[in-house]
Amino acid sequence: MHVVPLPALADNYIWLLHDKSKQAIVVDPGAAAPVEAALASRGLVLRAVLLTHHHADHIGGAGRLRDIYDVPVYAPDDERIEVATHHVKDGETLSLPQPSARFDIIAVPGHTLSHIVYVGEGVLLCGDTLFSLGCGRLFEGTPMQMLASLQRLASLPGDTLMCCGHEYTVANGRFAQTIDPDNAALRQRLDEVAKLRADHRPSVPVTLSSELACNPFLRINSESVIDWCRRHGAANDPVTRFAALRSAKDAFRA
Repeated sequence: MHVVPLPALADNYIWLLHDKSKQAIVVDPGAAAPVEAALASRGLVLRAVLLTHHHADHIGGAGRLRDIYDVPVYAPDDERIEVATHHVKDGETLSLPQPSARFDIIAVPGHTLSHIVYVGEGVLLCGDTLFSLGCGRLFEGTPMQMLASLQRLASLPGDTLMCCGHEYTVANGRFAQTIDPDNAALRQRLDEVAKLRADHRPSVPVTLSSELACNPFLRINSESVIDWCRRHGAANDPVTRFAALRSAKDAFRA
């Protein structure tokens, strides 16, 4: 399966997956035009649309794609996603005939209450739950919910490619350095990202193992994060540490 990030809107990525026979699916199309252009230039046939959550910058183009290409739209069961033709939920497996693909559905409340991710074919399509070197804001869920969601994702195989919904890595990295300044893996990742962005290339996908080594929101129990939390009066338990870290990121300016 070929995995292609399509830049859209201000800093979104729409994920295009296709096989050798040119059968394709798209994930979180916030706009239709980048998808239509990519399908035409690559000679691909769209077979399905997958949505992770209800925010407009992730579903804005889904209706047009559904109507133009006559394809199913899979989404969490949320009345705010009116464009959906099929609902999927935690614990289910979505099997697609073309392209031949299987995705496990995992519920990840936190960014929104109905957010889901799709895991399969070597990729984690995680919307706005997990970003490279960061995680999503808590618009609807609690710190306890979001931490539990991230821990579920952290348990996936390390070679899984994490495909997130935004190009936030540089800004996330600046914050991560304030939490974990002596992390050699983080410094290496930031050097890599700087080169990619200088060449106008996406910083994702990235392996989950890289995120486990660098992302402070996946390192709540690491000594460096615990030490930072202790200095900020929030070292008692993982949820307290996560809440403190997320609050600090919300207020971070650099």
